[in-house]
Amino acid sequence: MTFLQYLIPQHLLSKLMFRFARIEIVWIKNSFTRWFIKKYQVNLEEAESTNIDDYLSFNEFFTRDLKPNSRPISRSSLVISPVDGIVSQSGYIKDSQIIQAKGHYFEVSQLLAGESASIFNNGQFSTIYLSPKDYHRVHMPFDAKLISMRYIPGNLFSVNQRTVNKVKGIFARNERIVCHFDASFGEAVFVLVGAIFVGSMQTSWQGQITPPYGKYVKDYDYADKEFELNKGDELARFNMGSTVIMLLPERAPELKIHSGQVLSMGQSVV
Repeated sequence: MTFLQYLIPQHLLSKLMFRFARIEIVWIKNSFTRWFIKKYQVNLEEAESTNIDDYLSFNEFFTRDLKPNSRPISRSSLVISPVDGIVSQSGYIKDSQIIQAKGHYFEVSQLLAGESASIFNNGQFSTIYLSPKDYHRVHMPFDAKLISMRYIPGNLFSVNQRTVNKVKGIFARNERIVCHFDASFGEAVFVLVGAIFVGSMQTSWQGQITPPYGKYVKDYDYADKEFELNKGDELARFNMGSTVIMLLPERAPELKIHSGQVLSMGQSVV
């Protein structure tokens, strides 16, 4: 039940999951991995290795790579889906607000922890949920240069649809990593949202960001660096399910996706 999430020690439980997911005792990690595959109907045939004995830990299985060409990158499209997942919400940003769920909105500036959101007026957003069965590497949806990153501490509510429908402003309350990019159509933002049991978030350029779980906002400046990422390059990884949010400026191509749509990483979304 959703109200129990206000009472449980969210960060402690996530720390325990982080440790459990890295246990290398064979019978423990294999037993849990088999249960997980059956419980969530994971398609192991897509994985680069279909033998669970090849994975040193459950986390290594969970963040598994896929077989070559199992997720072809749309070369003709300017923007692709960055993940395997289901579209929670997508649309235009009106009055600097994003729709979270039916009847629930939140300010873009809240999501960015006080940063100005004016550049996204009349722009677009897309919120994509990754379920436990999904491939959990996050890839670049377009060619861009990394400008900055911001770690924002917060809660770790579940981000499944039931909780999203009930917890007001959940994406602006949960722990998250905000990545700013300079793309051909202007500045774009990519938000990695943490959640209960998301024991770790890491980026391809900075490595593991959580844990430890911080108490203060932490900014990373890459303006003088040459972090150029191409469409399809790995951007980040989640441990356990979570959510990504794309914020695009007004000049960006129109996203042709809708709530409830299932996406595969690499497919065209414009």
